[in-house]
Amino acid sequence: MKSLSKNTVACAISLATAITTANAFADTQITVATVNNGHMIEMQKLTPEFEKANPGIKVKWVTLEESVLRQNVTQDIANKSGLYDVMTIGMYEAPIWGQRGWLEPIDASGDYDKKDILPSIRSGLSYDGTLYASPFYGESSMVMYRKDLVKAAGMEIHDNDSWDHIRDVAKAVNDPDNGVYGICLRGKAGWGDNMALVTTIANSFGGRWFDENWKPEINSPEWTKAVNFYVDLLGKYGPPGASSNSFNENLALFNEGKCGMWIDATIAASFVTDPSQSKVADQVAFAQSPQEVTKKGANWLWAWALAVPVATKHEEAAQKFVRWATSKDYVKLVAKDAGWAAVPTGTRESTYQNPNFLEAAVFAKAELKAIKSADPQDSTLKPSPYVGVQFASIPEFQAIGTTTGQMISGALAGAMTVEQALNNAQKAAERQMRQAGY
Repeated sequence: MKSLSKNTVACAISLATAITTANAFADTQITVATVNNGHMIEMQKLTPEFEKANPGIKVKWVTLEESVLRQNVTQDIANKSGLYDVMTIGMYEAPIWGQRGWLEPIDASGDYDKKDILPSIRSGLSYDGTLYASPFYGESSMVMYRKDLVKAAGMEIHDNDSWDHIRDVAKAVNDPDNGVYGICLRGKAGWGDNMALVTTIANSFGGRWFDENWKPEINSPEWTKAVNFYVDLLGKYGPPGASSNSFNENLALFNEGKCGMWIDATIAASFVTDPSQSKVADQVAFAQSPQEVTKKGANWLWAWALAVPVATKHEEAAQKFVRWATSKDYVKLVAKDAGWAAVPTGTRESTYQNPNFLEAAVFAKAELKAIKSADPQDSTLKPSPYVGVQFASIPEFQAIGTTTGQMISGALAGAMTVEQALNNAQKAAERQMRQAGY
């Protein structure tokens, strides 16, 4: 038998390598867990573009309501079950889980341009300088309001108005007989749901989650005044059933023209100004979040981000997806598909430098101002030991925030007084902190 030539052997090895490489991604399916918000739905719509550019990788979506998503991914990552290859998490989880070694560092090599990510967002998703989750969109909070209704009521709204003034405007535009409510706010229980808003109100009234010795202050005079104000405001001038309303419910109400004002995530601005979604798109104006005794912590800071758990069996494919969905090119892809006003925002400096975006997004300057004004390192009037605006970046906070959210939602629904709710939350928090050894 004749011996094979060197070229023949080299070709055979090359072919075998190519087949092996192809097989590595052949029928590779990655499961992505995410929240059911508009930008994530757009990402699902554009997934075929990723699959086309990465033959052999298929994406399976698990889309959940916000609080359910948090429960599922937390359980999955703690148990290292490996159900999800990519999970949507936020600025609370990323540094804690990164420190615990539960997440793979994000592959930010090459042309990904990590430095283009807004510094506060990048810092909030990192631990010890390593990026553990890549932002899909970032947000703060601000006032979105119907300028036609406010003007007709003889009122005005400015940046950083007092909460007392916001209440007066809500009263003036409230017209429930005609299906218009003075103000729409989150009421649904959850540490990242109603508590995202309520914490910013408490901050602005001078409250804080913990004192400098990590003692909970949930039933402090500042919190009591803030939550009584919130319950009274929403009870008098909000829509019926407000204790069940989260972001999506309030978005639907606002887009139907049923809210005079809505104070919520800046990311909503792209939806409420979209004529294809909002009946009042041409009547929306924006202002920086209200304050009371301080501007510190008056508006939150958050990012929904994509992370790769260490339990994934498909890390390379998962990293490819994260890079694709959080890249500059993805922003351009959304712009091509849905227009520049619809791109995910709050993540990259380059987006806010793009003249096409600035022309299309009337909310751009207000959104960026809100994001840059939020300071997780200094978010309370009195000194506090924690990092975070609307949360405290410690593992115990999730349980404390969830319980507090349930109590306050109960007070909003009339099941208990505000004082009872806050005392219950205080006792639960004290117990939690004692068990954790604080």
